[in-house]
Amino acid sequence: MEAPEGMVWVAGKTFTQGAKDADPFAMPREKPAHSVTVDGFFIDIHEVTNKEFKKFVDETGYITVAERPIDWEVMKKELPEGTPKPHDSILQPGSLIFNKEVNAVANMNNYAQWWTWKVGANWKQPEGKGSSIEGKDNYPVVHVAYEDALAYCKWANRRLPTEAEWEAAAQGTQTDAIFTWGNDNALLNQKANTWQGTFPTKNLSLDGFTYIAPVGSFEPNSIGVYDMLGNVWEWTSDVYNMNYYKSLDTTKPVINPKGAEKYYNPQNPYQVEMIMKGGSYLCHDSYCASFRISARMSTSKDSGSDHLGFRTVATPAMLLTK
Repeated sequence: MEAPEGMVWVAGKTFTQGAKDADPFAMPREKPAHSVTVDGFFIDIHEVTNKEFKKFVDETGYITVAERPIDWEVMKKELPEGTPKPHDSILQPGSLIFNKEVNAVANMNNYAQWWTWKVGANWKQPEGKGSSIEGKDNYPVVHVAYEDALAYCKWANRRLPTEAEWEAAAQGTQTDAIFTWGNDNALLNQKANTWQGTFPTKNLSLDGFTYIAPVGSFEPNSIGVYDMLGNVWEWTSDVYNMNYYKSLDTTKPVINPKGAEKYYNPQNPYQVEMIMKGGSYLCHDSYCASFRISARMSTSKDSGSDHLGFRTVATPAMLLTK
């Protein structure tokens, strides 16, 4: 079967998922490494762009989560009991944006120092009211919640990749590499849009970009897939469970895994979080070092931000039933 326009075939394979022994940046949530087998599938060569998402919205009239009115009665059910209601000026449609004006931080564990809730921020106004995506057709769409990504997938007859499929595509013809280009961290600035300098106060832009880059700005991996590392995080279809990897039988390959059956994160018991992959332009080795194939982070399903997007996959069976 010929690949749909804008997609490439990822051949079925067995590979090592999770942190590699040689990876100096490996996190506990990426361990243990384990063998995984996935069937072949097609994947977008780049993240869904503003142009592609606009076509979906124009044809369907879809309104993203970040554009909808906020219902406090619904929101408070996802927060610890007794959480006080924020001022009405805060309970307005919006999304999270990176604070570009940070001059110093006191505690790198306090993310609020460089994240700001911006009223009016959404996929059409990525930096809030008055901003736009004019001239940015080929930039990855951002400020999309999990629900928004699923809606696009349904319209396009696609789906989100599982975490295992995402890693298989990122590996390309490799089977156990740290990066999409191999294991050489020295090539990072040439291969991906990440943060250089001092995070979060000074980005030296050694890779040519200070913030988000157009899709395809760096070389693809060995099978022709672009931007799997850096630029923007990408949603997957796997629910987050901090114990999932530890629960697997590592004596044999896991076949077509779809992730944990139940969500578990004691640090956020009130909301269901999904796995996101690939890191973003904000990743720095002093902070999250998530510019690696095995890196995995989680965020709540209703979260959107200016460094989170998605790409889609399709199986031959899906394409035959269209």
